[in-house]
Formats: sequence, C-alpha cells, structure tokens
Amino acid sequence: MSFLDKLKQGLAKTRDALFGGIAKTFRRVDGDFLDELEETLICSDAGIETTEEIMDRLREKIREDRIKDSGEILDALRSIITDMIGDGGPLKLDTRPSVILVTGVNGAGKTTSVGKISNMLRNEGKKVVVAAADTFRAAAIDQLAVWCERAGAELIRQSEGSDPAAVVFDACACARNRGADVLVVDTAGRLQNKKNLMNELAKINRVIDRELPGASRENLLVLDATTGQNAISQAKEFARVSDLTGLVLNKLDGTAKGGMVLSIKRELGIPVKFIGVGEKLDDMQPFDAEEFVSALFEN
Repeated sequence: MSFLDKLKQGLAKTRDALFGGIAKTFRRVDGDFLDELEETLICSDAGIETTEEIMDRLREKIREDRIKDSGEILDALRSIITDMIGDGGPLKLDTRPSVILVTGVNGAGKTTSVGKISNMLRNEGKKVVVAAADTFRAAAIDQLAVWCERAGAELIRQSEGSDPAAVVFDACACARNRGADVLVVDTAGRLQNKKNLMNELAKINRVIDRELPGASRENLLVLDATTGQNAISQAKEFARVSDLTGLVLNKLDGTAKGGMVLSIKRELGIPVKFIGVGEKLDDMQPFDAEEFVSALFEN
C-alpha cells in the first residue's frame, strides 16, 4: 500500500466528519449551504478564525467568478485549503553533522517519531546518531533503543535519570568523530514547569552550539492530532521556549479532528514537516499539502 493510500485510509474519520457533511450540503446549492459548510468546518476542529477566513475567501471567489455549480465550489474550496495549509518544505541539513532536536509532550509519539525520521534519513543513505536525552520517563531509553535498532541508527544513551545535556555532549562527540550526517536528539517530554523546560532546552542548545559550532539545526515539535485545537495551544507554549522550525503531526489515523491541520500554519506560522498515520517505520512521510488535501477530499 502506498503512503497516499495509507493517508486516505488514515484520514477516513476526518474526511467523514468534514466532507460527509459537505457532500450533503453540495447536493443542494441554496442560500443556506455556506452557513452549513461553515458549521461543518468548525465541527471538524478547523478553528473559528481559520474557518472565517476560508469562508470569506470562498464567498469572494464565488462572487468574482459567479460560481453556481457545486463542483466548481468544491474545487475552489480545495484550492483555498491547499493554499492555506502550505507545504512543509525539506529539512535543512546542510552540514555534516546536522542536528534535529525533537520536542513534544509524552504521549504525542515523540520517541516513535525520532525512530521514523531516523529511518527516513537512513533510507536516504545518511549515517544517523540518536541521543536518548529523554532520561526522565520510565522506559523511554529502552523504547528508543528498539526504534533505533529497527532504523539502523546508532543510539547514544546513559542511565535513566542522567543529565540530558551530558547525553547530548556524548552524542555530539560520537557524531563528530564517526562522521555522522545527522544527529537526532530526543528530548524530555514532560518537565515540572515551563521554566524547567526552558532551562533544559537552553542547556542542551548550549552544548550543541559549543560541540558542533555552525551545524545546521532543525527544531521539530511533535503533536498529537487527536487533541485537535488543544495541540495548537500546546505548540504555542513550546514556541515560547524553543525556536521551532517545523511540526510533526501524529495519529491522524485516529481522529475526526484532522481539520486542525487547516489552521495550524495560519495560527503558528510554523510549517508541518512530517505527518504520521500509523505505527510502522514507514508510516511517516514528509508533508505535502496537495497530497494531504487530495486524501482529505477523495475516498
């Protein structure tokens, strides 16, 4: 099964929640259909402000082009949504080694995302070192070890409860000395408060800047799509303490709230770089807006 097929299958709940209602609306184009469409978008967790922008742009398009056919309206909606989501763009990995710092709360799929991203990089022929810097969560290191073995990435670890920055220091040395292409850092998913999170990330960043000066950096935040608009609120909190360059959106296959993807770029100004629709190594791929919208609109 291709990833597009997996994506279509994974988005079934969101597609049914969103376009199941829209399909009924488009069977009768009358004075109420735009109001019904607006309500459907909000119920899919697209967000009120994003829904209003979509509807304003759609009404303007209908007025300017004098659209009356339901199929043309759907095409216009599809184009507007694709434009609003925007493409994620490739990772910037221009140096050897480059660094990918992965953050996110526990339960969002952060550790599995590290394994999947490492697998993608390995499939591109890159040598990958992974730092197990989530040293606070029970069994996090062992879980990451399993994923790294599957992906063929080298894991640098210490014992549970170790200083995360010390793990990153060792991993930087390993990546530099062994000629790794990419160092992927799995950070702690739960700290006592925002100040602790800021201090821990700052400490890790200082180690990376000192040990790998000039290295290309990607700071990725992993989000759980099943939490809908709450994931966006979570991202805003992380953005205050970390210079995020991209988002990893997980568990799209388990939610009817996938409409949050429509608002995430608008509200955060941060592109979605990867999406996940399953638990296997290849169930995560770089985000493509047109492919995503096609899967959202088509069975």
